[in-house]
Amino acid sequence: MLICIVLASVLSFLPVQAKGKEANVYVIPIKDDVEKGLSAYLDRAISTAEENGADLIIFDMNTPGGAVDAARDIGNRIAKTKIKTVTFVNSWAISAGSYIALYTDEIYMTPGAVMGASAIIDQSGNTAGEKAESMWLSAMEGAAKQSGRDPEIAKAMASGEIDLPDLKKEGKLLTLGADNAFKVGYSEGTVNNIEELLQKLGDADANVQTVKSTFAESFARFITNPVVVPILLSIASLGLVLELYSPGFGLPGGMGISALLLFFYGHYAAGLAGYESMILFILGIILIVAEFYLPGGIAGLLGTVSIIGSIIMAGGNVTYYGISIIIALFLAALAIIIMVKVFDKRMNIFKRLILTDATDTESGYVSNVNRLELIGREGITVTALRPAGTVEVDDERLDVVADGGFIEKDTKVKVIKVEGSRIVVRKI
Repeated sequence: MLICIVLASVLSFLPVQAKGKEANVYVIPIKDDVEKGLSAYLDRAISTAEENGADLIIFDMNTPGGAVDAARDIGNRIAKTKIKTVTFVNSWAISAGSYIALYTDEIYMTPGAVMGASAIIDQSGNTAGEKAESMWLSAMEGAAKQSGRDPEIAKAMASGEIDLPDLKKEGKLLTLGADNAFKVGYSEGTVNNIEELLQKLGDADANVQTVKSTFAESFARFITNPVVVPILLSIASLGLVLELYSPGFGLPGGMGISALLLFFYGHYAAGLAGYESMILFILGIILIVAEFYLPGGIAGLLGTVSIIGSIIMAGGNVTYYGISIIIALFLAALAIIIMVKVFDKRMNIFKRLILTDATDTESGYVSNVNRLELIGREGITVTALRPAGTVEVDDERLDVVADGGFIEKDTKVKVIKVEGSRIVVRKI
């Protein structure tokens, strides 16, 4: 009876286990450019899926690529998770997008989707240097090997020098459509949407949750966008420069400080800026304010260096943020020149910011008279000239400078040159 009860209990439990609970699937979108803000969002989204016991993570991808360092961080984060990962290429997985997709366990594509064209380029749109290209080729190869895919195909996506005549023309980057990707093992199948993908994976009745980005994450992605950063820094530099020409503290200064605060908030929310960069920035502001009360200019110079250093530290990429700062300063200088030279003539928008009064003749001011009539006249030194002193010429005492060395008192001299208020004499 005891054996029968145990067997009955086991048999009654088996159907429950056979049905099991519904699969817990998390969908994480990878949209638009790949940048540091996206990396921070994906890290949080994957951690959320791990904490809630997800069985599957689907990356809904449609990206033209982006920053190499951000793609590297995302790839490493995906490689660390123990949850099964699938990339659903919903249109584009270009450049850094294809690199990220290679780190997932499986790849599925829509009929018109493409992946590849993964050459590394600089900010000017040109192919990066040999060192960067070699690094990126190794990274693409490693990503393919990590997921058990043909590394030569991954390398062909990143370099036109890899010869794959069946898939691409010589010298061209490899871009795979859905059919070719499936043929070479870079896709496990072609589906039209996520619902069809879940059916193919055997999870049609799964509990699907989409991890949406928070407002702070969306805002951080916008602020850290490579296009927005130079614009934000330009607004900051323009506002602060204009503030130097205005009395007190007004709109230009508020605009500059607000732009810098937005910059640091966005980078902090994206996980790029720590407290150390903010402390360095505040120290720079304090030093610049102290410059108004301290002589020498050292405090202002140190403050400027501190602010620039804090911006570069917040961004993490010395080259890119250094170029962004140079662009910002150039645009700020250009904007000020345009406003002063062009717009101010019509609208007088700077008349309260910049001193326009001039000590000219029309205003009643008289400059030093050029006494050219003194040239050739003779006089007697009233004082010794060492080399400056006083000479009496026709009963008029004049401050003069000796041409040459020392001239004693009561010596005859002759005026040989007049340059404004400077009268030069020579011993006779």
